[in-house]
Amino acid sequence: QRQMCIRDRLVGTLSREDKQNYYVDLGRAHGILPKKEIIPGEELKMGSQIKVYVVKIELGQKGGPVILLSRSHYGFVKRLLELEIPELNEGIVMLYSVARDAGSRSKIAVYSENEKVDAVGACIGEKGIRINNVSRELNGEKIDVVEYDKNLVTFIKNALSPAKDVEVYILDQKNSHALAVADGDNLSLAIGRKG
Repeated sequence: QRQMCIRDRLVGTLSREDKQNYYVDLGRAHGILPKKEIIPGEELKMGSQIKVYVVKIELGQKGGPVILLSRSHYGFVKRLLELEIPELNEGIVMLYSVARDAGSRSKIAVYSENEKVDAVGACIGEKGIRINNVSRELNGEKIDVVEYDKNLVTFIKNALSPAKDVEVYILDQKNSHALAVADGDNLSLAIGRKG
């Protein structure tokens, strides 16, 4: 229960740092944010308020809790989306999965069981305001919102957008192995920057 309370809060104040870690004041407790867990390229300033994700709570050597934090974990993106998009909290839109290359790009797959609801549009928001707010908190990280589909071929094609005319072959249904074939400009769009 304590873990949920801290995890829901997400906000703390940077209180000090050493060579490997930042220390975050969470109110009634302190958390450890390893420097390898910040978003690549971001600069954090002592005394500033930051949003964090609780990765793990362990019992410390002196008997107190050790709260490990992250800003690069994929779960951080999930929490930010839940804060920004009311339809996710209300269960109108479901978050199927998040894939993240912290500091560069995240892809989120969403869907709704209500056919009248545009799950992707709800996440993006009018003029992109919702997704831009999340991106800003992630130090400008790009966020692609794709529609989840139970049909693996359709889902993979959605995930590889904006590439068009991609052929998808399911190699192993049980282990979800597939082959996607694209050519020309669609190849570079499908594989993305750095492949």
